[in-house]
Amino acid sequence: MQTRSFKIANMLLYAVLILYACITLIPFLWAISSSFKTLAEIVSGSVNFIPKTFTVQNYYDIFVKEPLFGRWMLNSAIVAIIATSCNILFNSMAGYALARIDFYGNKIMFVLILAVQMIPGQLTIVPSYLIMKNLDLLNTYASLTLPMMANATFIFMMRQFFVSFPKELEEASQIDGLNRFGTFFRIALPLAMPALAAQTIFVFMGAWNEFLKPLMFISDANMFPLTLGLNTFKGQYISNWNYIMAASMVFTIPALLIYVLFNRFFVKGVTFTGGK
Repeated sequence: MQTRSFKIANMLLYAVLILYACITLIPFLWAISSSFKTLAEIVSGSVNFIPKTFTVQNYYDIFVKEPLFGRWMLNSAIVAIIATSCNILFNSMAGYALARIDFYGNKIMFVLILAVQMIPGQLTIVPSYLIMKNLDLLNTYASLTLPMMANATFIFMMRQFFVSFPKELEEASQIDGLNRFGTFFRIALPLAMPALAAQTIFVFMGAWNEFLKPLMFISDANMFPLTLGLNTFKGQYISNWNYIMAASMVFTIPALLIYVLFNRFFVKGVTFTGGK
Protein backbone atom coordinates (compact mmCIF):
# COMPACT_ATOMS: atom_id res chain seq x y z
CA MET A 1 0.00 0.00 0.00
CA GLN A 2 2.85 2.30 0.86
CA THR A 3 4.56 1.54 -2.45
CA ARG A 4 1.40 2.37 -4.39
CA SER A 5 0.92 5.65 -2.49
CA PHE A 6 4.55 6.50 -3.14
CA LYS A 7 4.10 5.90 -6.89
CA ILE A 8 0.95 8.04 -6.99
CA ALA A 9 2.74 10.84 -5.13
CA ASN A 10 5.63 10.62 -7.60
CA MET A 11 3.26 10.77 -10.56
CA LEU A 12 1.54 13.85 -9.14
CA LEU A 13 4.90 15.49 -8.47
CA TYR A 14 6.09 14.84 -12.02
CA ALA A 15 2.78 16.13 -13.42
CA VAL A 16 3.13 19.38 -11.47
CA LEU A 17 6.77 19.76 -12.57
CA ILE A 18 5.90 19.11 -16.23
CA LEU A 19 3.07 21.64 -16.05
CA TYR A 20 5.38 24.23 -14.48
CA ALA A 21 8.05 23.51 -17.12
CA CYS A 22 5.49 24.08 -19.90
CA ILE A 23 4.31 27.35 -18.34
CA THR A 24 7.93 28.51 -18.12
CA LEU A 25 8.85 27.31 -21.61
CA ILE A 26 5.88 28.70 -23.56
CA PRO A 27 6.93 32.41 -23.38
CA PHE A 28 10.47 31.47 -24.43
CA LEU A 29 9.19 29.46 -27.40
CA TRP A 30 6.92 32.36 -28.37
CA ALA A 31 9.91 34.75 -28.25
CA ILE A 32 11.94 32.42 -30.51
CA SER A 33 9.02 32.22 -32.92
CA SER A 34 8.51 35.99 -32.90
CA SER A 35 12.15 36.58 -33.78
CA PHE A 36 11.37 35.02 -37.18
CA LYS A 37 8.14 36.99 -37.72
CA THR A 38 7.52 40.33 -39.38
CA LEU A 39 6.59 43.32 -37.23
CA ALA A 40 3.09 43.39 -38.74
CA GLU A 41 2.45 39.78 -37.69
CA ILE A 42 3.71 40.37 -34.14
CA VAL A 43 1.55 43.47 -33.53
CA SER A 44 -1.50 41.85 -35.13
CA GLY A 45 -2.25 40.18 -31.78
CA SER A 46 -2.49 36.63 -33.08
CA VAL A 47 -0.96 33.99 -30.82
CA ASN A 48 0.78 31.44 -33.04
CA PHE A 49 4.05 29.61 -32.54
CA ILE A 50 4.63 28.96 -36.25
CA PRO A 51 5.30 32.20 -38.19
CA LYS A 52 2.92 32.80 -41.10
CA THR A 53 5.75 34.56 -42.92
CA PHE A 54 9.07 33.01 -41.86
CA THR A 55 11.96 35.47 -42.21
CA VAL A 56 15.55 35.90 -41.01
CA GLN A 57 15.52 39.56 -42.00
CA ASN A 58 15.31 40.59 -38.34
CA TYR A 59 18.68 38.98 -37.57
CA TYR A 60 20.18 40.45 -40.73
CA ASP A 61 18.98 43.93 -39.80
CA ILE A 62 20.29 43.93 -36.22
CA PHE A 63 23.73 42.67 -37.28
CA VAL A 64 24.13 44.60 -40.54
CA LYS A 65 21.86 47.66 -40.44
CA GLU A 66 22.46 48.43 -36.74
CA PRO A 67 26.15 49.46 -36.72
CA LEU A 68 26.46 49.43 -32.91
CA PHE A 69 24.96 45.99 -32.23
CA GLY A 70 28.31 44.23 -32.44
CA ARG A 71 29.87 46.87 -30.20
CA TRP A 72 27.09 46.41 -27.63
CA MET A 73 27.72 42.67 -27.54
CA LEU A 74 31.45 43.27 -27.13
CA ASN A 75 30.82 45.72 -24.27
CA SER A 76 28.60 43.21 -22.47
CA ALA A 77 31.14 40.43 -22.98
CA ILE A 78 34.03 42.55 -21.64
CA VAL A 79 32.08 43.61 -18.54
CA ALA A 80 30.77 40.10 -17.83
CA ILE A 81 34.18 38.42 -18.29
CA ILE A 82 36.03 40.96 -16.13
CA ALA A 83 33.36 40.87 -13.40
CA THR A 84 33.25 37.06 -13.37
CA SER A 85 37.04 36.66 -13.31
CA CYS A 86 37.49 39.19 -10.50
CA ASN A 87 34.68 37.67 -8.46
CA ILE A 88 36.09 34.17 -8.74
CA LEU A 89 39.50 35.38 -7.56
CA PHE A 90 38.57 37.96 -4.92
CA ASN A 91 35.56 36.15 -3.42
CA SER A 92 37.53 32.91 -3.16
CA MET A 93 40.54 34.60 -1.57
CA ALA A 94 38.35 36.49 0.90
CA GLY A 95 36.36 33.36 1.75
CA TYR A 96 39.53 31.33 2.26
CA ALA A 97 41.06 34.02 4.49
CA LEU A 98 37.93 34.21 6.65
CA ALA A 99 37.75 30.43 6.96
CA ARG A 100 41.41 29.55 7.47
CA ILE A 101 43.43 32.58 8.64
CA ASP A 102 43.00 33.64 12.25
CA PHE A 103 43.73 37.37 11.90
CA TYR A 104 42.64 40.27 14.12
CA GLY A 105 39.11 41.34 13.27
CA ASN A 106 38.20 38.11 11.46
CA LYS A 107 34.86 37.72 13.21
CA ILE A 108 34.00 41.41 12.85
CA MET A 109 34.80 41.28 9.13
CA PHE A 110 32.56 38.25 8.73
CA VAL A 111 29.67 40.01 10.52
CA LEU A 112 30.10 43.06 8.28
CA ILE A 113 29.94 40.87 5.17
CA LEU A 114 26.72 39.32 6.48
CA ALA A 115 25.35 42.82 7.11
CA VAL A 116 26.20 43.92 3.55
CA GLN A 117 23.97 41.12 2.21
CA MET A 118 21.00 42.73 3.95
CA ILE A 119 21.39 46.03 2.08
CA PRO A 120 19.37 46.22 -1.18
CA GLY A 121 21.51 47.05 -4.20
CA GLN A 122 19.17 49.90 -5.13
CA LEU A 123 20.26 51.81 -2.02
CA THR A 124 23.88 51.90 -3.18
CA ILE A 125 23.27 53.02 -6.77
CA VAL A 126 23.27 56.77 -6.01
CA PRO A 127 26.44 56.67 -3.83
CA SER A 128 28.08 54.53 -6.52
CA TYR A 129 27.14 57.09 -9.17
CA LEU A 130 28.58 59.95 -7.12
CA ILE A 131 31.81 58.03 -6.55
CA MET A 132 32.19 57.24 -10.26
CA LYS A 133 31.43 60.85 -11.16
CA ASN A 134 34.03 62.21 -8.70
CA LEU A 135 36.60 59.74 -10.05
CA ASP A 136 35.72 60.78 -13.63
CA LEU A 137 34.91 57.17 -14.54
CA LEU A 138 31.47 57.66 -16.12
CA ASN A 139 31.14 56.20 -19.63
CA THR A 140 34.03 53.80 -19.04
CA TYR A 141 34.32 50.06 -18.50
CA ALA A 142 35.65 50.79 -15.01
CA SER A 143 32.32 52.29 -13.92
CA LEU A 144 30.59 49.00 -14.80
CA THR A 145 33.22 46.54 -13.57
CA LEU A 146 34.51 48.13 -10.35
CA PRO A 147 31.19 47.89 -8.43
CA MET A 148 30.88 44.22 -9.49
CA MET A 149 34.40 42.97 -8.74
CA ALA A 150 33.38 41.34 -5.45
CA ASN A 151 30.15 40.12 -3.93
CA ALA A 152 29.36 39.64 -0.25
CA THR A 153 27.00 36.74 -0.94
CA PHE A 154 29.65 34.72 -2.74
CA ILE A 155 32.33 35.62 -0.19
CA PHE A 156 30.02 34.07 2.41
CA MET A 157 29.44 31.05 0.17
CA MET A 158 33.17 30.48 -0.38
CA ARG A 159 33.87 30.97 3.32
CA GLN A 160 31.34 28.27 4.19
CA PHE A 161 32.89 25.98 1.57
CA PHE A 162 36.42 26.39 2.89
CA VAL A 163 35.30 25.93 6.52
CA SER A 164 34.52 22.30 5.62
CA PHE A 165 37.72 21.93 3.58
CA PRO A 166 39.91 19.13 5.08
CA LYS A 167 42.82 20.56 7.01
CA GLU A 168 44.79 17.37 6.32
CA LEU A 169 45.20 18.44 2.70
CA GLU A 170 46.65 21.79 3.76
CA GLU A 171 48.98 20.15 6.25
CA ALA A 172 50.17 17.73 3.57
CA SER A 173 50.82 20.60 1.17
CA GLN A 174 52.85 22.45 3.82
CA ILE A 175 54.95 19.33 4.37
CA ASP A 176 55.56 19.32 0.61
CA GLY A 177 56.89 22.88 0.91
CA LEU A 178 53.95 24.98 -0.26
CA ASN A 179 53.31 28.32 1.43
CA ARG A 180 49.86 29.78 2.08
CA PHE A 181 49.45 31.12 -1.48
CA GLY A 182 50.67 27.86 -2.98
CA THR A 183 48.22 25.88 -0.86
CA PHE A 184 45.36 28.12 -1.92
CA PHE A 185 46.06 28.22 -5.65
CA ARG A 186 47.31 24.65 -6.12
CA ILE A 187 45.25 22.69 -3.59
CA ALA A 188 42.19 24.55 -2.28
CA LEU A 189 41.06 26.41 -5.41
CA PRO A 190 41.11 23.42 -7.81
CA LEU A 191 39.09 21.34 -5.35
CA ALA A 192 36.55 24.16 -4.99
CA MET A 193 35.31 23.66 -8.56
CA PRO A 194 31.63 22.98 -7.65
CA ALA A 195 31.43 26.22 -5.64
CA LEU A 196 33.37 28.12 -8.33
CA ALA A 197 31.06 26.78 -11.04
CA ALA A 198 27.97 27.96 -9.16
CA GLN A 199 29.61 31.32 -8.61
CA THR A 200 30.57 31.61 -12.27
CA ILE A 201 27.03 30.93 -13.48
CA PHE A 202 25.36 33.42 -11.15
CA VAL A 203 27.96 36.19 -11.45
CA PHE A 204 28.20 35.98 -15.25
CA MET A 205 24.42 36.03 -15.67
CA GLY A 206 24.11 38.91 -13.20
CA ALA A 207 26.77 40.97 -15.01
CA TRP A 208 25.46 40.02 -18.46
CA ASN A 209 21.88 40.99 -17.56
CA GLU A 210 22.76 44.13 -15.58
CA PHE A 211 20.59 47.08 -16.61
CA LEU A 212 20.34 49.58 -13.76
CA LYS A 213 24.06 50.35 -13.35
CA PRO A 214 24.67 50.91 -17.10
CA LEU A 215 21.56 53.08 -17.19
CA MET A 216 23.03 55.26 -14.43
CA PHE A 217 26.69 55.28 -15.45
CA ILE A 218 26.63 55.17 -19.26
CA SER A 219 25.25 57.84 -21.60
CA ASP A 220 27.49 57.27 -24.65
CA ALA A 221 25.79 54.88 -27.11
CA ASN A 222 29.19 53.41 -28.06
CA MET A 223 29.63 52.22 -24.47
CA PHE A 224 26.16 50.70 -24.09
CA PRO A 225 26.02 47.05 -23.05
CA LEU A 226 23.48 44.94 -24.89
CA THR A 227 20.84 45.46 -22.19
CA LEU A 228 20.78 49.19 -22.92
CA GLY A 229 21.17 48.62 -26.64
CA LEU A 230 17.98 46.55 -26.70
CA ASN A 231 16.15 49.47 -25.12
CA THR A 232 16.98 51.66 -28.13
CA PHE A 233 14.68 49.53 -30.30
CA LYS A 234 11.74 50.87 -28.30
CA GLY A 235 10.50 54.26 -29.47
CA GLN A 236 7.97 56.73 -28.10
CA TYR A 237 5.31 55.85 -30.65
CA ILE A 238 6.38 52.47 -32.01
CA SER A 239 8.53 49.61 -30.78
CA ASN A 240 10.37 47.33 -33.20
CA TRP A 241 9.35 44.11 -31.48
CA ASN A 242 10.73 41.99 -34.31
CA TYR A 243 14.22 43.42 -33.68
CA ILE A 244 13.79 43.20 -29.91
CA MET A 245 12.86 39.50 -30.12
CA ALA A 246 15.74 38.70 -32.47
CA ALA A 247 18.25 40.61 -30.34
CA SER A 248 16.88 38.94 -27.19
CA MET A 249 17.54 35.51 -28.67
CA VAL A 250 21.12 36.49 -29.49
CA PHE A 251 21.39 37.95 -25.98
CA THR A 252 20.45 34.64 -24.32
CA ILE A 253 23.04 32.50 -26.16
CA PRO A 254 26.14 33.38 -24.01
CA ALA A 255 24.24 32.82 -20.75
CA LEU A 256 23.00 29.44 -22.00
CA LEU A 257 26.52 28.45 -23.05
CA ILE A 258 27.92 29.36 -19.63
CA TYR A 259 25.23 27.30 -17.95
CA VAL A 260 25.83 24.29 -20.23
CA LEU A 261 29.61 24.45 -19.75
CA PHE A 262 29.54 24.72 -15.95
CA ASN A 263 26.36 22.78 -15.18
CA ARG A 264 28.16 19.46 -14.71
CA PHE A 265 30.39 21.04 -12.05
CA PHE A 266 27.42 22.82 -10.50
CA VAL A 267 25.31 19.71 -9.94
CA LYS A 268 27.96 17.22 -8.88
CA GLY A 269 29.36 16.98 -5.39
CA VAL A 270 33.03 17.07 -4.52
CA THR A 271 34.90 14.18 -2.92
CA PHE A 272 38.00 15.04 -0.93
CA THR A 273 40.86 12.63 -0.55
CA GLY A 274 44.25 12.85 1.07
CA GLY A 275 45.90 10.56 -1.47
CA LYS A 276 48.02 11.81 -4.32
